[in-house]
Amino acid sequence: MLPEQFLSRMKGMLGEEYDAFLESYDKPRYQALRINHLKDSQEKAEEKIGFCGECVPWAFGGYYYKEEDRPGRHPFHEAGVYYIQEPSAMAPVTALDPKPGERILDLCASPGGKSTQIADAMKGEGILICNEIHPQRARVLAENIERMGIVNALVLNHEPAYLAERFEGYFDRILVDAPCSGEGMFRKNEEAFKEWSPENVLMCAERQADILKSAALMLREGGHMVYSTCTFAPAEDEGVICSFLKKHPEFQLKDITLCGGMEPGREEFVQNKGEEAPCRELSKTVRLWPHKLKGEGHFMALLEKAGERSGETYSAYGIEKGIPEKECTQWQEFRQQYLRKVPEGKYIKFGDQLYIVPECCPSLKGLKVLRAGLHLGTLKKDRFEPAHALALSLKPEDAYLYYDLDIPGAVQYLQGQTFCAEGEKGWYLIGVEGYSLGFGKLAGGVMKNHYPKGLRK
Repeated sequence: MLPEQFLSRMKGMLGEEYDAFLESYDKPRYQALRINHLKDSQEKAEEKIGFCGECVPWAFGGYYYKEEDRPGRHPFHEAGVYYIQEPSAMAPVTALDPKPGERILDLCASPGGKSTQIADAMKGEGILICNEIHPQRARVLAENIERMGIVNALVLNHEPAYLAERFEGYFDRILVDAPCSGEGMFRKNEEAFKEWSPENVLMCAERQADILKSAALMLREGGHMVYSTCTFAPAEDEGVICSFLKKHPEFQLKDITLCGGMEPGREEFVQNKGEEAPCRELSKTVRLWPHKLKGEGHFMALLEKAGERSGETYSAYGIEKGIPEKECTQWQEFRQQYLRKVPEGKYIKFGDQLYIVPECCPSLKGLKVLRAGLHLGTLKKDRFEPAHALALSLKPEDAYLYYDLDIPGAVQYLQGQTFCAEGEKGWYLIGVEGYSLGFGKLAGGVMKNHYPKGLRK
């Protein structure tokens, strides 16, 4: 069923390994999840989840699971306790090594696996910009950012070249998980190999080069950038990196720690006959082969920009100013009555919708923003109605009124059902075994369900 031209090229690339590579397509694919440390410690989450299997060796908090576990149907999934992610796809963020307080860009971010992994490492500190060029995919990205309780992220919908004009030299780290021909996903996605062609591979390589060019402009001196794909095609992997380094002498490849069956990239994949290998550092890139490890095909390279950071850098329009607190008195009253703790930052409004963004948030002027920091809720004329995103960002101890459900009760809540309860009337943070799920409002012994209708199961 695999394209003949693809198989012919892979046989030439792999030689004696080709049969083992081909056999990997007859084996079940590996499935994994990654614990969200914004919700809980690894030890406690692992104990509560119960179906975490062998650790993914290259990802902190990554675990393999069995197909029969079906973690996507568990209430913990809706609570953002973990993110279901292909195991090899966890490797690029580990190589990027994000830190709290940094400015980080995930340039091709949907559906959000790598963005949420970056946010996990940032611990709510600094600014994370997640960009996706396709509007529908950007909406999916925003939903996953919300589900994982992330408070310091912007979700944008722009061409990379447009962002490069706004954020020159701005970011400490950039992830370019480039759109590609998807050869590494053939076992996972039949549509990928149905759409494959040698022409598409070359088209992808050209697009990847353009994306990297924009990313290079946005990285500060001394900053780090990871380029990754889920394809085996040398034209999109070693070839793109080799071409980039020739055009950008201010960049150099850095070593990535190999683990779990990873192998170095291969210079010979882009060497012309009778010529010296065009890039002798390509062995610092990394390939993940499905016949060598428990995951799909992946490629990644860690690049460093020469120089040292000198002084503060700003986006083209400076820092977002925000609005004064007096313009959101309804929120202030709600916060004082119901919340012990809320994120710090600046308030901004889109119509009657109130958000809070990090103090370091760049100006939003001229940007197509699908999500700005944390959505707090709606400013009504005489009251405040909290947003679902606010609930998912909170822990039980952050709310004065909290109601904990068991697993069966959580399933019913996620279906939109009300339930009987006793206690002080007002807004309650509803959770499942200590993880927030959404809001409910208690009156007359009945907890009205405020789980969004569009998310109900």
